[in-house]
Amino acid sequence: MASRPEHPNAALLESATKGFGFLFANDIVAAKEHFGGNEDPFHLMGLGVCSFLEAVLGMETNLVTEASRLLALSETASRKYAKAKTKHPHHLHSKYPPGMEWEILNADAVVLLGLTNALSESYMGYLQCMYALNNAHSKFTKLYKTVFPNGIPETPLLIQDALSPSSSSSSNSPEDFLSSSTPSGSSALAPPTLRNKASFSSLASVSSVSSGISSSAASATNTPPATTPATPTGALTPTRGSFFSRWIGGGPTSAAAAASEPSLPLHHGHGHAGLGGGHEPGGVVEDLIVSGTAFGFGLFNLVFSLLPKKVQGLVGFLGFHHDRPLALRALSLSASNASKGDVHGVFSGLVLMTYYGVVLLLSGWQADEEGIVKVYEGVIDAVEKRYPEGALWILNRAKILRMTHDPDGAIRVLKDGLRPERTHSFAQADMMLYFELAWTLLAQRRYQEAADAFLKMTELNSWSHATYYFIAAGCYFSLGNKDKAQELLDAIMKLGDMKKVGGKDLPTEVFIKKKLEFYKEKQTRRGGDPAKYVESVKISPAEELAIFWNTHARIHASTAKDHIKEFASLTPRLSISSPELEELSPDSKSGPTGTPIPKSSQPKILDDLDNPEELAVRSLLLGVCHKTLNSYDAAKKFLEDAVGYHEKGVMKVNTWVGGVAIFEWGVTEIREVEWRERQARTSSESSKSASDDAGTPTAFDEEFWKTEWDQALTSASVKFDKAMSYSPNTVDLSSRLDSRVSMIRDEVRAKRDKLGLKV
Repeated sequence: MASRPEHPNAALLESATKGFGFLFANDIVAAKEHFGGNEDPFHLMGLGVCSFLEAVLGMETNLVTEASRLLALSETASRKYAKAKTKHPHHLHSKYPPGMEWEILNADAVVLLGLTNALSESYMGYLQCMYALNNAHSKFTKLYKTVFPNGIPETPLLIQDALSPSSSSSSNSPEDFLSSSTPSGSSALAPPTLRNKASFSSLASVSSVSSGISSSAASATNTPPATTPATPTGALTPTRGSFFSRWIGGGPTSAAAAASEPSLPLHHGHGHAGLGGGHEPGGVVEDLIVSGTAFGFGLFNLVFSLLPKKVQGLVGFLGFHHDRPLALRALSLSASNASKGDVHGVFSGLVLMTYYGVVLLLSGWQADEEGIVKVYEGVIDAVEKRYPEGALWILNRAKILRMTHDPDGAIRVLKDGLRPERTHSFAQADMMLYFELAWTLLAQRRYQEAADAFLKMTELNSWSHATYYFIAAGCYFSLGNKDKAQELLDAIMKLGDMKKVGGKDLPTEVFIKKKLEFYKEKQTRRGGDPAKYVESVKISPAEELAIFWNTHARIHASTAKDHIKEFASLTPRLSISSPELEELSPDSKSGPTGTPIPKSSQPKILDDLDNPEELAVRSLLLGVCHKTLNSYDAAKKFLEDAVGYHEKGVMKVNTWVGGVAIFEWGVTEIREVEWRERQARTSSESSKSASDDAGTPTAFDEEFWKTEWDQALTSASVKFDKAMSYSPNTVDLSSRLDSRVSMIRDEVRAKRDKLGLKV
């Protein structure tokens, strides 16, 4: 049977795809060389994406500028090609209008250009991002309506198809990316049936249904091979040609899928194994249209949904409305072909990994953490199998281990990824491995190694050396090496003007500058040597800044207890008690470390913490650490104490504490009811097991716990609202808290939906 004529742009796309293969395998030099010297939009986009990733990961001003320049070239070229609208050859039958692939590339470039403006993490940067994305709104709406006229199916993740053994590619090298092919005359296979899942309203809902992936896959594996039904004369038999074509097919069992998805032309013949295990010539372009539209539309909506609420208000005023659940479904649809090396599929996977990682790290609580982890792992598996050397996939593998309380495993993965014998031409990606390693070591109180890793960062990029020095100084402070800590703090002052991104001061450096002035003022007030102001530091700068990264939320119990012991040892003595503190100080007349302090022998010395700013930070840290230990009564008392300083209006420097503390208070209330319910359920199940022999089991009262959840979620939501009111954009790093509140509100809505509670 004659093969299908090749799409006129297929060769260009396949060439560009090979270049992306180098990039995904951590060889950005080879990728740039491959993309260079070509003026078509595919290759220009490749160069733009390389620079964009360098800018996003490296956060260096010159890289951001270069990324903007190259993406602008790609945007201009793709717009020019799209306007040309060269007709398809008469012998090529395509479902989509000519030039649609250029429209997708143009929309991709617009979105990436907008995202470069958001790198400053400032409200102005977010506004600039929003205005840039304004141009993409109509583009993606048009593309989405054309490619998905009936919407995207409410299947949580189609990633299970990419994870199935039968769909795994045997080739991992970029050179072999598009080389293999399937023989002609392959037998037709009936496509898998898509089963629509229940609607869901947040990431947690997406992941909650994802737990069925394994069972669904197992069920599919155990299903006997279907016999291909007789085909009416003139009809096309579905094949495993184009990847997305497998989602449609004849017969009543796939009617729902066909109604929900755009169908791709189905043909027999030779194919390429690069995308989906059997592309017809020309199919690569049409797969780009489907996968690219899903990626672009999903990314567009996800970016809007993650903008700070203050910016979202303006977005809504201008007529934009985001749909995060739909965004995640679209990205999942595209990512389901990531294991085959589909460019948009891989980037969709990267976006999902980044989002899941941020939610697990910063939201504070997830309605279905186990489900999120399963989905996150599935996305990583899909890409990592094809590009095992890629630093970005190694990074996310380590993040999963860290989020699942295996920091030692995370450290092993990161150190293995940094081995000298690996390909290391993608410096910005390697830098992210060091960054993650540094934070993981800090969380483990491995201060010397953490300091070394943060200082190594200053050799890898130029982004905020002040931040790296500040955290490293905190590590040396905790090690008792105050001279080294002072040296690093002095180095910050010698850096000169603060780092700027997008013309705005970097939020972390604004915070650091205020802290250094605070330390100096305290040292002067206490009569100390102004040149040795590190003597006034009593709470590690590293541990304080780590609050914004939520570093203390997923540490081991022993580590949390070490923190509590350290913070409790500071004077003045604590007025709040807890079982953990009593364990440290069993004698009620003892100091926090258990050493008797007779009143008559107490020297008249200044308290370590002699101002409300530091007392509030200590209470916040103690509250977070007690929450980590499931000591919720004490956690709430400490967090309430921290909030109290804000409400008294005595905070002049650490104005951020009030908002973060009341946010953590709300998180604590939710985690407490979750922990209590789990305890009750376990007790009930144990009682039921024991009742097999004798006695009456303790019943688990679903309605009681439904009421408890309602009360906790309502109370926490009030606190999240207050957190926002306590953190206007004049407060340090307020946009970070804004994003955390946005994420946990989604989780709260998901939990309410699951329990059938009114919002």
